[in-house]
Amino acid sequence: QVQLVESGGGSVQVGGSLRLSCAASGYAFSTYAMGWIRQAPGKGREFVAAISGSGGNTYYPDSVKGRFTISRDNAKNTVYLQMNSLKPEDTAIYYCAKAKVPFPPAQARDYDYWGQGTQVTVSS
Repeated sequence: QVQLVESGGGSVQVGGSLRLSCAASGYAFSTYAMGWIRQAPGKGREFVAAISGSGGNTYYPDSVKGRFTISRDNAKNTVYLQMNSLKPEDTAIYYCAKAKVPFPPAQARDYDYWGQGTQVTVSS
């Protein structure tokens, strides 16, 4: 069965960096786009980044463009999210997810399998 396991969350000060990882198993990893979606307390899920199956294409919303970088290693069945210049508004639970639609999967509803999430807290 499909499994997605995130790691790398934690607490960091404003302006700091974190790198999230997501290990995937149970399906043909390189065939599908992957994404990161976050959910802040009391808010809905927000798309953060997506990457195509080959890794050749990426997509970001304006809120994180230039600060976050998504990448993947298909040999390791792992997707990453490098987050730089973090802001308090980046505080959320971050989920990696497997896309069910063609690239770019830019909404939470475009994903069919999700990890358990990892907490990211940015303090000033």
